[in-house]
Amino acid sequence: MGAALRRIQMGNALSAFGNGFTVPYTFLYVSQVRDLGSTTAGIALAGFAVAALLVLPFTGRVIDQRGPLPVALVGAVASAVGALALGLSASAGAVLVSTFVLGGGIAVIQPALATMIVWSSTPGTRSRAFAMQFFLANLGLGIGGLLGGLLVDEDRPGSFALLFGIEAAMFLVLAAVVVSVRLPKAAGAADAAPAQAGGRWRALVGDRAMVQLCVLGFVLFFACYGQFESGLSAFALEVSHITPAMLGVALAANTAVIVVAQFLVLRLVERRRRSRVIAAVGLVWTVAWLAAGASGWVAGGQAMATAAIVSTYALFGLGEAMLSPTVAPLVADLAPASLIGQYNATFALVKQLALALGPAVGGLLAGAGAYRAYIVMVVVSSLGISAVALWLGRRLTPEQDRPVPLPSKVVATGNTAGAVEVAA
Repeated sequence: MGAALRRIQMGNALSAFGNGFTVPYTFLYVSQVRDLGSTTAGIALAGFAVAALLVLPFTGRVIDQRGPLPVALVGAVASAVGALALGLSASAGAVLVSTFVLGGGIAVIQPALATMIVWSSTPGTRSRAFAMQFFLANLGLGIGGLLGGLLVDEDRPGSFALLFGIEAAMFLVLAAVVVSVRLPKAAGAADAAPAQAGGRWRALVGDRAMVQLCVLGFVLFFACYGQFESGLSAFALEVSHITPAMLGVALAANTAVIVVAQFLVLRLVERRRRSRVIAAVGLVWTVAWLAAGASGWVAGGQAMATAAIVSTYALFGLGEAMLSPTVAPLVADLAPASLIGQYNATFALVKQLALALGPAVGGLLAGAGAYRAYIVMVVVSSLGISAVALWLGRRLTPEQDRPVPLPSKVVATGNTAGAVEVAA
């Protein structure tokens, strides 16, 4: 990695580390520590998604016009202010405003950092750069969550203020890192004519491959990430009857697989067609959901049910490790030089829509006790991932689908004067 990319990755890891201190404890903090009730806590968590949905439609245009650095800086400072305010909030109104500011700040950081990674990498190194970002983000979240658990105390609101203060400090560190980065300009971006807002959206909607990738991204985030905290956890507790402690073990297994397997998986997938890798993820997640269903309805005892749920979360981690060097680089490779920010922000918007609807649908089905319909829905969604990925592969150019060429084999002739290169 070059110096700019190393700093970007360091800032990303430290901000994820700070975020890990608060993510597992925000609901508890609002509902019980501040005694504002579960309804207010639920609305506050929804405020993160609402803020993202409001700011992301405008973020891409600003990134393309002003560059990703100022956008990332504004997002980091806003996130720091929102985190610090949330740690000091004692009323429902203050909590909601704080979560809105924090959610909006985090939302604009994501496409800005993605664009910075694109500008600091090449098509051949981009998969590894995004895999490293995903690895460091999960590692930072996991370590932050563990340390936060050691510091937090329900009987001391000040301990939560400390957690949010640490999160705010890490966002300020990200801001300092962003200011220090000397970012190379993307190839061709300097000479690209800026498009008007309407033209940007027309160009993106007219890109059939990008539209199909957005459809694929929505199903990906709906069927996996959108179910972690709603339908899947409810199924594990209510149908499989595992204990909350073992649910924590399952979540830890998810993170462990990502951290341990990320670079092994990268070596296996980076020279293969992206569309086929994503299709394979759909099959892996189909097996994961079938294992979850078996944990609740197939006889085998509590130990088998617990093992099946842990395996489900571990398989999700394997799929996530396969996606990290695949989907985000594909978004960048589809984007014209003048619309990289627009494409990244649009894909982030699709992700937020899926993350907002996924828990809502999963929660409704769980609340109604319709767990069989729930498993059918997510299995069909996972199979849909494979189908849409193969459909998308037909629209991708060879360079977009497999940017890292396979190594060539050199076959020597009878004398050493010459050799014939045969493409693998």
